[in-house]
Amino acid sequence: MHIPDGFIAPQVYGPAYGAAGVLWAVGLRRLRRRLDPAAVPRLAVATAAAFALMMVSLPLPGGTTVHVSGVGMVAVLFGVWQAFLALSLVYLLQAFMLGTGGVTALPVNALAMGLGGSLAAVGALRLLGRGRVGLFLAGWFGTVVPAVIVAFVLGLQPLVARAADGTPLFFPFGWAVTLPAVVIPHLAVGVADGVLAVLAWRILAPQEEP
Repeated sequence: MHIPDGFIAPQVYGPAYGAAGVLWAVGLRRLRRRLDPAAVPRLAVATAAAFALMMVSLPLPGGTTVHVSGVGMVAVLFGVWQAFLALSLVYLLQAFMLGTGGVTALPVNALAMGLGGSLAAVGALRLLGRGRVGLFLAGWFGTVVPAVIVAFVLGLQPLVARAADGTPLFFPFGWAVTLPAVVIPHLAVGVADGVLAVLAWRILAPQEEP
């Protein structure tokens, strides 16, 4: 689901960097005030797990790939802001160290997956509760909603950046291609992310005092 460099026009990634920068600053301020030191080891484990899961990509017809994201898992365990910051760090490391995603696409990836996915997951959890169904759908929505956002952003590129002859300068395909190509596979991948969220909650959620 990561968007690589060269697919996003400056008209999109420029404002995205501005929006993400503000949200990163707000998130860091909230993190300094509210992070429980006892939660740091669990956050590190969940973040490392998400990093590893995103490295295991399955090829799809047409040259694209798909992978479990762990977005819902991190979000249900730690909330929107901590998940957004942790996943943004994952995307940053992957872009600079491994060439997965891209530097220009970093804010779009962070906003679509880290923030959009976390908001969707936590929203589902608050609506349905922390039972198996709520956790599963939190993990599922944490994958599917970012896929929709990524497909929308990619399909937008031919409209915002064209040469004088009308040729797209960056990503060439519109929504008729991007929405089914990106979203449909992630409807299935979301099942794995839903199961992962349920299991992670059982293993890593803070235990209530008897």
